[in-house]
Amino acid sequence: MKGSIRERHGSLQVRVSLGKNTQTGKYEYYTETIQVSGLNKKDAKDKVDTRLRELLTERDKGIFIKPGKASLAEYLKSWLADYCKPNLAPRTCELYEYICKIHIIPALGIMSLIEVKPTHLQHLYAEKLKSGLSNATVQIIHRVIHKSFENAVKIGLLSRNVAEAVDSPKVSRREMRTMNETDMHLFLEMARDTEYYALFYTLLFTGMRRSEALALRWQDVDTLLCQLSVNRSMQYIHSEPIPNRISFKPPKTIKSRRMIALSPSTVSVLQEHREAQSKQRKALELPAVTDIDLVFSHWDGSPLLPSSITQAWRRLAHRTGLDGVRLHDARHSHASLLLKQGVHPKIVQERLGHAGIAITLDLYSHVAPGLQQAAANKFDDIVLPKIKQ
Repeated sequence: MKGSIRERHGSLQVRVSLGKNTQTGKYEYYTETIQVSGLNKKDAKDKVDTRLRELLTERDKGIFIKPGKASLAEYLKSWLADYCKPNLAPRTCELYEYICKIHIIPALGIMSLIEVKPTHLQHLYAEKLKSGLSNATVQIIHRVIHKSFENAVKIGLLSRNVAEAVDSPKVSRREMRTMNETDMHLFLEMARDTEYYALFYTLLFTGMRRSEALALRWQDVDTLLCQLSVNRSMQYIHSEPIPNRISFKPPKTIKSRRMIALSPSTVSVLQEHREAQSKQRKALELPAVTDIDLVFSHWDGSPLLPSSITQAWRRLAHRTGLDGVRLHDARHSHASLLLKQGVHPKIVQERLGHAGIAITLDLYSHVAPGLQQAAANKFDDIVLPKIKQ
């Protein structure tokens, strides 16, 4: 018998044969109750027939999975421990744990994994948006659910990823705030007497990421050849014990590992910064600065906290009248000014460490109108003199 339908206590049940169990020698069956209350006979029959066909198709294709008793909460906890921690970056894993704990498990955790349907996910996203969460945060919730269900399909706990049937909210790109030449000059003048002057100068003049600059060692800086090498980044994990919160990892992508040419002024600032470090260490009777020491650190050589750097930037931006210009916008400012000066986008891509030039062009399309006009003017300069001749 392949499958059957029967009435049971006012509801309808479908029963599917799963074949003989090779260990017990007995035939196994799967029974599922279909709720048809409120439906007329024809609609009820259609609903049950459709579900029976789905089950038979899944069984015949070998993708049928007998529902287990494990809840979604239990599955997510095991997914975080067994898949995320060994395979994902610590910061990513920390984010996924937070999303599961705060947003997914309280809403859906009591359900079994196989009971979760697209309608449940759509309702969850709608409720999160109503509660005031941004589209970007709800999109992250969707990403975590999608990835976890994708893994469940791979290991045979689900026959399909129901998250694929649900659309996450669209996220509009955040407006980019960049500094012009005057803004940058005023900001650096305001920062000159702070302990972060050399760091902020380097960020603005190289386009490095915050995590890359905080992981930079003196052995990575070549003042003779006027270049520095980016070969690692700092990660700060809040969920770890205090001594283990800061770690240094290789860059995420191959393109992130790169050489960045330094301007003469940047070299000068870095040299003065090292001299100041050496004098301070000597005055405090601490070991001298070595090549393996961090370029940007506390007076005792310990790493700077990323959040402290961001807060210092915000305070300086406010004092300079640049409210809304984020620390990450130093990177955008560097790229925008280079492109406006006619530097080839490929060079900008290499300095920023983007995986491909398409990312650079897409991010800085706002600079394109000026570049287009400059290109049109240059074409006149090339062609018209020859026509007149």
